[in-house]
Amino acid sequence: MTSSNITDAFADEVVTVAHTRLVAVPGIEGKVALVTLDNGFDHTKPTTFGPRGLANIDAALDEAFAANPAAVAVTGKPFIFAVGADLKGAAQVPSREVALEVGQLGHKVFRRLRESTVPTFAFINGVALGGGLEIGLHCHYRTVASNAPALGLPETMLGLVPGWGGTQLLANIAGPDAAVTMVIENPLNNGRTVNPKQAVKLGIVDELLDSADFIEQSLAWAAQVLAGDITPARPQIDRGAGWDAALGRAKAIVEGKTRGFAPGPVRALELLELARTTDIADAASLDKGFAAEDEALADLLMADELRAGLYAFDLVNKRAKRPAGAPDKSLARKITGVGVVGAGLMASQLALLFVRQLKVPVVLTDIDQERIDKGVGYVHAEIDKLAGKGRLSADAANRLKALVSGSLDKSEFDKCDFIIEAVFENMDVKKKVFADLEPHISPEAILATNTSSLSITEMAADLEHPERVVGFHFFNPVAVLPLLEIIKGDKTSDETLATAFATAKSLKKSAVLCADLPGFVFNRLVTRTLGEVMLAVDEGTGFDVADDAVGALGMPMSPFTLLALVGPAIALHTGETLQAAYPDRFTSSPGLEALVAARKPGVWTYGENGQVVDPEVAQLWPQGDKASTAEEVLDRTRKAMAEEIRIMLEEGVVAAAEDIDLCLILGGGFGFWNGGITPYLDRTGTSEAVNGKRFLAPGVANVG
Repeated sequence: MTSSNITDAFADEVVTVAHTRLVAVPGIEGKVALVTLDNGFDHTKPTTFGPRGLANIDAALDEAFAANPAAVAVTGKPFIFAVGADLKGAAQVPSREVALEVGQLGHKVFRRLRESTVPTFAFINGVALGGGLEIGLHCHYRTVASNAPALGLPETMLGLVPGWGGTQLLANIAGPDAAVTMVIENPLNNGRTVNPKQAVKLGIVDELLDSADFIEQSLAWAAQVLAGDITPARPQIDRGAGWDAALGRAKAIVEGKTRGFAPGPVRALELLELARTTDIADAASLDKGFAAEDEALADLLMADELRAGLYAFDLVNKRAKRPAGAPDKSLARKITGVGVVGAGLMASQLALLFVRQLKVPVVLTDIDQERIDKGVGYVHAEIDKLAGKGRLSADAANRLKALVSGSLDKSEFDKCDFIIEAVFENMDVKKKVFADLEPHISPEAILATNTSSLSITEMAADLEHPERVVGFHFFNPVAVLPLLEIIKGDKTSDETLATAFATAKSLKKSAVLCADLPGFVFNRLVTRTLGEVMLAVDEGTGFDVADDAVGALGMPMSPFTLLALVGPAIALHTGETLQAAYPDRFTSSPGLEALVAARKPGVWTYGENGQVVDPEVAQLWPQGDKASTAEEVLDRTRKAMAEEIRIMLEEGVVAAAEDIDLCLILGGGFGFWNGGITPYLDRTGTSEAVNGKRFLAPGVANVG
């Protein structure tokens, strides 16, 4: 069934076995052949598909159909339906010919369910992602368990397409708009998935059933379908204006999220356009659509962007869970109370996160009662919003609100084990905050700072217990971005550091250990990048040219859009901190200084013609007469990033280049298709041109 080349590529495959059993069901004449997908492990190792597993499914379908059943149903092991292709094997595919065979093999096996004259059912009893959802789409009918945690098609996030029927089937089952949501929008929003209720609403599945006795309920539902008592609704597919509108939305998302530099989403758009003409009831029409998926899969499996995407996926799902340099977790202290110094927006977001995840008392303080009341009110209001959306029960919301309080009296912090400050980014202010607190807290209480660039060592220098101080740098918005930069000062103890990492895990954040050097990781590298773009404008390059030039870097937004989001004053302050430390590489932009002095919120303004340069900004920003091309701006920016990363690694800011990529992906949404940034710098030859060597070994995040 398969060549030795494809099985060799998937030599380490965790093989899925498909067990077939015949089940008698009241109301059905004959039996249902129930095929269960199982790789022999518990739910912590989800079921995947490699060539041997697909061969086993094929053999199980032979057995099922040979029994002349009334119906064939596919389900999974407890809590898992299936999560798609074996990604480890995908990274080992040696040639386009083998890649093409991968696509063809999946289609060959799965389409047997679609083209069967015997009714076929998917009983989605747990997580169903990628090829796992696609095998379900090949079935004629689908049920889903109410406790299934996630359904999705995440392929375009990684640099692939749903290549085993997903693009052609979903658009023709649930409609093009649902297909755009699942194939384009959700994957490019950090791999978002849908829950069972959403899957029913989108038309992906036919029936939502309670998780208790799910298989029995699904069999009973199948009996009603076979008897004609239930006819699942199927949407009317609009192949004209509705399809155009869906594709228009998809193109806008791809442009906004990737600027067209990620090949997976671009190919997915082409396949969704083709799906408009695909008749899923006609084998010849399916042949054409599936052949196009095969070709796309073959191209993308051999693209560097996929290998970078798989590298990024591995960073987020493995390295982030085992932070390099973190002390033994047995040293961590238990947190029973949290203090938050500051009651502004950032501090209030932190208070909300701590109370939701740790469920311990949280007390806020600030310079006056009005600010404190506003901060506590924000947290209470956000909890009420969660309850209103059904994400918290009324009782749970009331319990959480009761845990949040505010006080001007610092003695209220005596029961706090973990105190974090989120005040103005000024060393003197932060030192005073800690000095004022220290007499009121226990010697073991941790003092964490949310600073984005200031020295932890200096901040702790005058304290009686400097070993308790640690950097705990969140990214905004706090509830969304998963990165925490944890910074060790010169005297930070292992117990403090271990507690910080344990707390990060409890907060459901991914932590990276950083050395106490200005800007740490994310802000240092992004400030260097923004600095090159702004200096190009200072020299005479057009705002639009400079802003559009660096899309290939995979930043989630353009530099001047990011500047407006961060705020010019904050960007200038961070830049000045880094300039003081590294004056040979970080220089002040006269344009940014003028922007801050004029209190302008950013470069852009918006009118009838969309985004344009604010005329007042154009007047106040001093420019020379040495304009650069977009290619020149991109080249200088890439070189600056490669240089800065090399220096950061030499300084020991983080343990390895992988940690820099992890920070950019989790802290700022840099593209998976670039693997963060170092695989892209390697791929473009920038690393070797600037530093004389690559950051990563050949084959780690490229075809090799």
